[in-house]
Amino acid sequence: MISHLYQNRDNGQWMIQTNDEHQKGVADMAASFAGQFGLPSWGRALGLLHDKGKERAAFQQYIRKMNGLPTSDKKRYDDHTHAFVGGILAKELMGKDVSHLLVNQIISHHTGLHDFGDVENILKERLLSKEINEGDISINKPLLFQEFIDSPFSKSKVEWKHFHHLSRMLFSCLVDADRLDTERFMDVESWRKRGNSATLADLLPQLEAYMQKLQSNAADTKVNRIRQQVKEQCSRTSSSEKGFYSLTVPTGGGKTLSSLLWAMKHAVSHSMNRIIIAIPYTSIIVQTAGLLKEIFGEENVLEHHSNFDPDDIKDEENREKAKLATENWDYPIIVTTNVQLFESMFSNKTSDCRKLHNMANSILVLDEVQMLPTGFLRPIVDALKAYQEMFGVSVLFTTASQPVLSGLIEGTNPKADFKGIEHIKEIIPEEFALHDQLRRVKLSIDDTGKTYDEIAAKVSEYNKVLCIVNTRKDAKELYDRLPNDGVKLHLSRMMCPAHLHETIGKIKTLLKDESQPIVRVIATQLVEAGVDIDFPVVFRQEAGLDSVLQAAGRCNREGLNWENSMELIEQLKESGCTYSLVKQLAKFTVGIRSYDFKQLKGYGLVEEILEGIYVLADRSQYNKATGLSLDNHWLEEVLMI
Repeated sequence: MISHLYQNRDNGQWMIQTNDEHQKGVADMAASFAGQFGLPSWGRALGLLHDKGKERAAFQQYIRKMNGLPTSDKKRYDDHTHAFVGGILAKELMGKDVSHLLVNQIISHHTGLHDFGDVENILKERLLSKEINEGDISINKPLLFQEFIDSPFSKSKVEWKHFHHLSRMLFSCLVDADRLDTERFMDVESWRKRGNSATLADLLPQLEAYMQKLQSNAADTKVNRIRQQVKEQCSRTSSSEKGFYSLTVPTGGGKTLSSLLWAMKHAVSHSMNRIIIAIPYTSIIVQTAGLLKEIFGEENVLEHHSNFDPDDIKDEENREKAKLATENWDYPIIVTTNVQLFESMFSNKTSDCRKLHNMANSILVLDEVQMLPTGFLRPIVDALKAYQEMFGVSVLFTTASQPVLSGLIEGTNPKADFKGIEHIKEIIPEEFALHDQLRRVKLSIDDTGKTYDEIAAKVSEYNKVLCIVNTRKDAKELYDRLPNDGVKLHLSRMMCPAHLHETIGKIKTLLKDESQPIVRVIATQLVEAGVDIDFPVVFRQEAGLDSVLQAAGRCNREGLNWENSMELIEQLKESGCTYSLVKQLAKFTVGIRSYDFKQLKGYGLVEEILEGIYVLADRSQYNKATGLSLDNHWLEEVLMI
């Protein structure tokens, strides 16, 4: 029975992989993958059943015809699909109760996972072909059930609502094993480029040497002593049991390297496979990935996000390895986005789910965790709980302002509360009082509205200054109003990623250049989280407390000048009334067409009390029951007289 075939380019001979060879190869790999979370026999069963449908005469005729090979079967077949056969066999073997753990995975390994109801419909419409050999299926049914009972998640009584993640994880084991075994036969050159022999234990000495060199070259300042204290605490606590941890360190406290040290030592202590670092902003990812590649080498760090092009890697071998690794994350260190991570966790697509099994027995570092989208917080928290309990994942939350993720999480709707993470262990003890020790910025608040011109003039009073605003429009307006003396720079998502990265690098260089006295930067909040820039003066447009704290982290990072300050300014206004007044007036505002407004203005029925703010001078023009009248009632009364 043919599973795959190709023609040798050198001698023209047809190379055939039999279906038995392929299924056993997939079974061995899937068993190894599923063994990471205690279900190797389930992975093996998936591999042994997934391509049983290729024994159908229809498929054998199809694969021969597609490759120009002769076939003795002259019968015409309308359907040569094969995945449903393994699904029927799995259901017959294990029963309906495990359809979402075996059957769906098998019938979906080319199409993507189906909804449960669709699985039932697919199987109802299909019958086993007589040529399918059911006698050679060597699956130990009692072992599968015992393995499930003995699994860590069964013993810890994981809630059934989390088992959709197990369904995806088993699907991932099958899909990746199927693709890899096919590649091993069809494309040996790519197969040999896969994988990475370096373990986290191999890489740990490189990190320790890098951090030791940093410490030996660092000045003896209060901030550097605190960074060393944080590093030592992370090292001391790294051998704790698997679970949820948080590292709450104010901006500038050495959080990035210390969290990496904790993660690597924790992984080595528990023989874990890899570290996955998820970051909300691509601007931070580029910076973090660059640092990690400097420490560990480009061949050990996979950067996977929409703005990274593997073709930019100069070394050909590393370039090809990185391209292949984006398919399944088979690297010791992965740096990716929150979007890539969580969309994969909840996806049904083969391309998204393929990487999931490599998250088992790994460490997940969620950087700038305060940026998790609140609208999706419940499924995110539930997913993290499931991965920790079911797949042996440790999770580290890092931030300067830790959000509430444990206990009962409540919002403004009292009926929308949910149970968070039971216990998150904070690595930094309260007695360290880091927020007090690292307080190095004076905050002043200007609660009067300012125009663009007023803010631009205020910013221009300082030579080296950063001003962070809430919108791209505000950033552009302020940038255009800055004087052209010295260097003025703009940062917002209106710029392409390449230019953003280039500008951030330019800012860092200019701030170290004493020959360049004037450096003024207008930016949106993209610079707030994880971008290592240090200004003596920072302005921040009014925003949430977490944004204010992050902005403060761009000011006086080394704590060398206690005269440095950050000013919090009220909402910007182009002119006229303040933003807060506009919000208050909104509930008394009527929206009308510009033509009707001109008509009311022509009648003299509206009066401008502030620039851009108009009120009805005559209360008779508005009726509470019917709203605004567009007719001139005075004119009607004059005509009647």
